[in-house]
Amino acid sequence: MYQINIETHFSSAHRLRDYNGECERLHGHNWKVKISVFSEVLNNLGMVMDFRDIKKHTKFLVDRLDHQYLNDINPFTEINPTTENIAKYLFDELSKVINTEQIKVSGVEIWESPTCSASYTQS
Repeated sequence: MYQINIETHFSSAHRLRDYNGECERLHGHNWKVKISVFSEVLNNLGMVMDFRDIKKHTKFLVDRLDHQYLNDINPFTEINPTTENIAKYLFDELSKVINTEQIKVSGVEIWESPTCSASYTQS
């Protein structure tokens, strides 16, 4: 199995609804994002896929979140914009545009701080 990864980042604010603690108040993060894509075979160039394509699709989604109040952006108007939910959102949205019969998004990991991250993978 081959796996390739890209990393990017964005900054945004959010608050956790129905949370009893500091994160219930408005606050922000500089989020670090890692996207992983896998395939059992390589294309005719010897690649899973072009890093440029993964970056392009990721940038489109991350730009939607960058310097925004996440609670105002779907689906976070309905679900809490937790690190876990953001990871799943990016995984689901990227899977729609990247996945083929041979290529799959294998995981998204997001750090809300240098020492705290959450991942979403599908087995």
